Amino acid sequence: MPKYDYSAIGFSVLDVLCRYAEDMPPPGGATFVDEIQMTVAGTAAATAVDCAILGLNGQIVTRVGRDDMGKYLVSKMGEFGVDTSLVQYDDEVQTSTSMLPIRPDGSRSGFFVPGTSDTLEIGPELWDDVLDADIIHLGGTGLLAAFDGEPSVALLKRAKELGRTTVFDLIQANPETIAKVNPLLPYIDYFVPSIVEAAAMAGVDDPAEVARWFKSKGVKNAILTLEGDGVWVDPEFGEAFHLPAHKIDVVDTTGCGDSFTAGIIVGLSKGWDIRECARFANAVAANVALGLGSQGKLTSFDATIDAMNSWPVRGA
Repeated sequence: MPKYDYSAIGFSVLDVLCRYAEDMPPPGGATFVDEIQMTVAGTAAATAVDCAILGLNGQIVTRVGRDDMGKYLVSKMGEFGVDTSLVQYDDEVQTSTSMLPIRPDGSRSGFFVPGTSDTLEIGPELWDDVLDADIIHLGGTGLLAAFDGEPSVALLKRAKELGRTTVFDLIQANPETIAKVNPLLPYIDYFVPSIVEAAAMAGVDDPAEVARWFKSKGVKNAILTLEGDGVWVDPEFGEAFHLPAHKIDVVDTTGCGDSFTAGIIVGLSKGWDIRECARFANAVAANVALGLGSQGKLTSFDATIDAMNSWPVRGA
């Protein structure tokens, strides 16, 4: 029996965020903002932390620099209860770091140093430890230069040989990213990208068509987040369906996709059907969007269940 509920593998980044900012400050001047926050972020790390907040037992497999940013990320993940034993340290490359000014509508743009996201390596000698979990989440393909391609394919293939459930998300996808993603698709049980990223790779815009395209490539369940419009789900069994997002006052959308993935992982770990998983994931993402950074106002499993069952949804 695996040791962990989940193993989150891939991209970790330290985010430094401020709200609200629409323009660069004038040369030599300053723009006063309401809040500045520093958070654990990234398609693997933010998902791992959110899963821990929601009560799961898991580990992170990632790479950081031997610098202050890396120390913060590892320490903070540990505080949330994520096992950091498999974190790798790079003595030459700095930790992946972003500076994100958040606009009043909750959207963002940013400055980004890829750093150690480029240097993560996971060879077969690590597979037993890395895959010692019921659910294997790979997050960050497209920003994992040393791990993208054959190393990722081999790891997911081994995960399926061991009977693990695989969850997959990526970041900054574009039409060229599909060359890295395509070989992974037959080994993915739950694909959880944003519609923007998925559409860029599929070459079509309609969520139903995008989902069908990825399923034709081997994905069992395509779950497309639609930003403020909720989620489109095309499951392995049964009819495709749409769920609306919760009606909230958005503060910041950073980390909403990562937290949605965490909600799916939590639901799967509890044996829920895919509709209930998606309902819960919507509530997780809504809690994150209420605050600044990738954890936002997410506090607990019970509070999220309450939100899922009581908060209004758009169009209702």
